[in-house]
Amino acid sequence: MSARLIRQLHAARIAGDLGAMCRLFAASGQFEIRGASADKPIAITATTLAEFRPWLAMMVKVFRLSDYALTSLIVQEPRAAARWRADIYSKVTGVTVATELVDLIEVQDDSIVNYSEFFVPR
Repeated sequence: MSARLIRQLHAARIAGDLGAMCRLFAASGQFEIRGASADKPIAITATTLAEFRPWLAMMVKVFRLSDYALTSLIVQEPRAAARWRADIYSKVTGVTVATELVDLIEVQDDSIVNYSEFFVPR
């Protein structure tokens, strides 16, 4: 179950499909994204999908992913960890950055209830 949700989440993210991404998350839970960009650290934390959705919408609007590769996936239901990489293009700066990412998820009732993403430029 967790592996399928991670694959669906990554596919929706690469496609820039905000609706498909949001359908995978529970209405409440812990959602966070943390990492380092070229200029400054980024930290996003939310406890409901309503709080998290605007951040996901901004990501879809501003960033385009390419050259995606899932490099490892560990599943111990109800949790999973995925390590992946992608080239992330910023529509704001016009720059593409090769990026390493790790997603940690917890699933309940076939929805993501705990999501943490960590990223760093390669």
